[in-house]
Amino acid sequence: MKTISFVVLDDNPQRMQKTAAVAVGFSFMTFLGSAASAEEALDLVLEVRPDMVFLEIDPEEPENGLSLALISEWYRYLVQIPQVIVTTKNDTLCLQAFKYGVFDYFIHPVTTSELRKTLLRLEKTMGYTLHQPTAVHEVAPVTTPVSQPQAVPFTSLNTEFHTAKAPEETPIGTEVAVANEMLEEAKVIQEEVASEADTSEEESVTVAENPATIIEVNTPQPLVICVKSYGDYRYIDADEICYLQADNNSTDIHLNTGEMITAFKTLKHFEGVLQSPFIRIHNSYIVNRNYIGRIHTGNSVCHLKNSTVKLPFSKSYKDNIDLIINQIASGNYLEI
Repeated sequence: MKTISFVVLDDNPQRMQKTAAVAVGFSFMTFLGSAASAEEALDLVLEVRPDMVFLEIDPEEPENGLSLALISEWYRYLVQIPQVIVTTKNDTLCLQAFKYGVFDYFIHPVTTSELRKTLLRLEKTMGYTLHQPTAVHEVAPVTTPVSQPQAVPFTSLNTEFHTAKAPEETPIGTEVAVANEMLEEAKVIQEEVASEADTSEEESVTVAENPATIIEVNTPQPLVICVKSYGDYRYIDADEICYLQADNNSTDIHLNTGEMITAFKTLKHFEGVLQSPFIRIHNSYIVNRNYIGRIHTGNSVCHLKNSTVKLPFSKSYKDNIDLIINQIASGNYLEI
């Protein structure tokens, strides 16, 4: 089953989150990030090379530059162009969009049912297998039923009745013998299959006893962030990051050890590429939800665990604070 990676290009955070949430509701869809401006969008698509792009072409702020012109830019740099699904509140740009070769055109909000239809068309057009194959059930062996003797009809000839003669060999005895032979053969085959299964199991155990041959399948790998600067590669485990702070065109990354590392990317860039538990709470701050020890809504402040650090949150990101509160409450939680 093929997986489809995607990004969401939209300058409205709430709308972007809703679009991404609908898409990841399909098990084969993988979210790689989001961007809110044309420059960030171009950089994101060239970096992660998604299979699909949800593109807003009528942004809240026109200066963000999100438009169909981005598709022309991708043709300049990419060999394989992602499938583009336009998302917009403006239904007058549909004809223009399809001239750019977009795969579909959605009017906000994106719904699960409409996206399902689009994915099925994509599966049919590209020859993908996107759905989970239906499980094949084992068919029980069919034994040949023993036929009952058929009544022989009476025939009349010149008003004299004659009874048909019984056959020399009884059909019942013959078919019973055949059925018994088939059952015996089936038993032999089942014993051979069971023997082969036991042998395979023994071999697999033998292989597993060798540590060098043990393979972990579908083991989730923790996110590692590489901060690169002039040949210097600094690797950071994402779960060690407490919060990120904007510093003009760069971002200061604060670790749980108290160390601070500067990355020459904007905070907006990190907002687009980092997923939960990282949530933006202010124009200058993105916080790791797992390090929040206290939220004071009256003072609009988040306190970090085992620290004196207080991070302010702004009214424009109040929905994100409510989301953090709800996410914490949805776990193993007791309120007193």
